Amino acid sequence: MQHIIDRFISYVTVDTESDPNSDTTPSTAKQWDLANQLVEELKAIGMEDVTIDENAYIMATLPSNVDHDVPTIGFVSHFDTTPDFTGANVKPQIIENYDGGDIVLNKEQNIVLSPGYFKDLLQYKGQTIITTDGTTLLGADDKAGITEIVTAMEYLIKNPEIKHGKIRVGFTPDEEIGRGAHKFDVEKFGADWAYTMDGSQIGELEYENFNAAGAKITFKGKSVHPGYAKGKMINSMLLANKFISQLPEGEVPEQTTGYEGFFHVTGLNGSIEETTVQLIIRDHDRDKFEARKELIHKIVADINAQYAVQFGEDIAIAVVKDQYFNMKEKVEPVIHIVDIAEKAMNELGITPLIKPIRGGTDGSQLSYMGLPCPNIFAGGHNFHGKYEYVPVESMQKAVEVIVKIAELTAKK
Repeated sequence: MQHIIDRFISYVTVDTESDPNSDTTPSTAKQWDLANQLVEELKAIGMEDVTIDENAYIMATLPSNVDHDVPTIGFVSHFDTTPDFTGANVKPQIIENYDGGDIVLNKEQNIVLSPGYFKDLLQYKGQTIITTDGTTLLGADDKAGITEIVTAMEYLIKNPEIKHGKIRVGFTPDEEIGRGAHKFDVEKFGADWAYTMDGSQIGELEYENFNAAGAKITFKGKSVHPGYAKGKMINSMLLANKFISQLPEGEVPEQTTGYEGFFHVTGLNGSIEETTVQLIIRDHDRDKFEARKELIHKIVADINAQYAVQFGEDIAIAVVKDQYFNMKEKVEPVIHIVDIAEKAMNELGITPLIKPIRGGTDGSQLSYMGLPCPNIFAGGHNFHGKYEYVPVESMQKAVEVIVKIAELTAKK
């Protein structure tokens, strides 16, 4: 257990926050710090063909130790952390033998991780939990996944009596800003299929995810002295408000679950002359997803029509870009790769939780790039914020799942 804790902490204490406003890959130079560390560690544990390219994509090989043909499988995780909450100066706290009560993350700021609010905590009573100190995120998304993959590879190398085929490992930058797979060389990776270790609670096994798009709507205005503004001023902030008010009420993240889609306003910045609204669009159903995008354009077109005479040109401009699609379409034809993961969990006494992802992973895009890639739990909870935590026992179980998948795949 201590080995996993030490490895995980060595990763999360390196700041790797990505930046959606950057055009480089990786989007932040500091991601190189952990990337280079991982390269040296993979070499040190005995992995072969360890490479890192000009965009910080890491790949490595564990050669087969059987003499019959076995599919090449892969395991993928990302090393960046979300820009939604700071990942600088992470100070993990280790709670041994968790008693089921409140965990004080930060006494001075009265920040408490409570099972009264985060009920999932109670299923880890008696276990060792790693938390934040209440001032940063933890980074279990997805440094827990990296920890598990490296630890599993190390275990297989040290225990050659465990039979497995060729295994490829891939670590990516910028997943949190939707670019983790953009420059992933699937052909170079050379796996028949792979698994992202990027899920949450123990047992999660997912091969369905949202169809996703991002939208930026720019509203123009006219600034006039308010004392003489009648019939002349156009306040772009009020136009933005008009737009937001026409989105379906209740179809927001905080009021939806399961397969229900949503619109999520993520940014609003404005003045009288110009206001921008940024939002994301999510739905598991492709037809509903397309309808959501069409609704954005319809609302904008209606606003433009309303102000056509007064403004003389389009007063609102919408740019909607697809981000990724539901991997189900690409995984279902090779559903045996999900079956293998499910069997691995069952053999280890883990109850598989097969459910749709209310989000996306690198696997969402990789599946459409020719690498079918379901998602497996990494163990963390409350990602992207100060209440993030991960039970060490869940990380241990994830390591066991990786090893078991390798064993099952190598059987004749």
